[in-house]
Amino acid sequence: AEGRLREAYDLSARTSTMPEICGRICPQDRLCEGNCVIEFSGHGAVTIGSIEKYLGDNAWKEGWVRPIEPGPSTGQSVGVIGAGPAGLTAAEYLRRAGYEVDIYDRHDRAGGLLIYGIPNFKLDKTVVDRRVQRIEEGGIRIHRGVEVGTDVTLSELRERHDAIFVATGVYQSRELTVDGADKEGVIRAIDFLTASNRSGLGDDVASHADGSLLARDRNVVVIGGGDTAMDCVRTAVRQGAKSVKCLYRRDRDNMPGSRTEVAHAEEEGVEFLWLSGPASIEGGERAERVQANRMQLGEPGADGRRRPEVDPSSSFALDADLVVLALGFEPEPLPTIFGETDLKVSDWGTLEIDDSMMTSLPGVFAGGDIARGASLVVWAVRDGRDVAEHMDNYLSAQRVQNARKASAAAA
Repeated sequence: AEGRLREAYDLSARTSTMPEICGRICPQDRLCEGNCVIEFSGHGAVTIGSIEKYLGDNAWKEGWVRPIEPGPSTGQSVGVIGAGPAGLTAAEYLRRAGYEVDIYDRHDRAGGLLIYGIPNFKLDKTVVDRRVQRIEEGGIRIHRGVEVGTDVTLSELRERHDAIFVATGVYQSRELTVDGADKEGVIRAIDFLTASNRSGLGDDVASHADGSLLARDRNVVVIGGGDTAMDCVRTAVRQGAKSVKCLYRRDRDNMPGSRTEVAHAEEEGVEFLWLSGPASIEGGERAERVQANRMQLGEPGADGRRRPEVDPSSSFALDADLVVLALGFEPEPLPTIFGETDLKVSDWGTLEIDDSMMTSLPGVFAGGDIARGASLVVWAVRDGRDVAEHMDNYLSAQRVQNARKASAAAA
């Protein structure tokens, strides 16, 4: 308000490595803006997301985004598995603390879901690329196309580095368990969005050329009610779908996705069928219809949310030759993939960590979705910042211990 924009950006960047990214993609309506005291007074929230985006974009334009300045060398190195928000954030803080940092990512571009999961109309990829470029210019090495467990083992990385941060995210899609879910034309949201983003980045996408992951001229039904489902319905509209419908088993008030995104989707012609769930997918080898049930909300479950129950008195069918499953994500079986049976996981498959964010393997830390479950970018950034502090404490203690051993040996 006073025109002190550089100071405002510096404050914004003090606790976030990517404020202009969070300003674009976070569901502010149920986070910061949803908890704004002015909102509670009935005057409308401070538009925190738009302010964050503006400050970040203006800082890049004016040259206020400072290069990463490495601290005095510690003589130690850290390996980061995953170049998503958590991994990139931790890498930056650790580099500032004086560590050599190497990031290993399975994809050909850094950014994780920021690149391949979030549509371009929400997050232009140049916004991510300039952050990645700044990371590399700060002396952080990003090894693209390296899959841990196939191209290199976790054991080898532990020998190569003094500590490891696992920030792989969660990419395993939850399955739909109804008859016909294996038919042609039933696809996973992550595959649909990745193909769309690759096409937007100029890649030759075979699944677009053959139409298997393209919504053009199709009757599209998206199953799910989270932010991924919103990305899918709005992507389908942009690809020229004949019709786009979204099935969600709870009502509008109980959906996990952004209310703003729902409003945008409705403006773009998406039809939402609340309190509706799939019963089967019908057709020949290829999907032709979704047979659905009306739902009703029953008693609250362990999470406090009312459980959806099938209303046996009502069912209906929808034409659908492309069914997109946006049912959420689960962790991949990392102990098996990494070949580390001593790597402990929770009942939900996430990596178990202690108060210092260390896993059951000494010197191996974890954060972001692989530790907390599928969540938001803002939480991944927070975990990356926190884990960098814990890793610095751990590695500092190792330096002290090694110095004492050297001193005792010299004596």
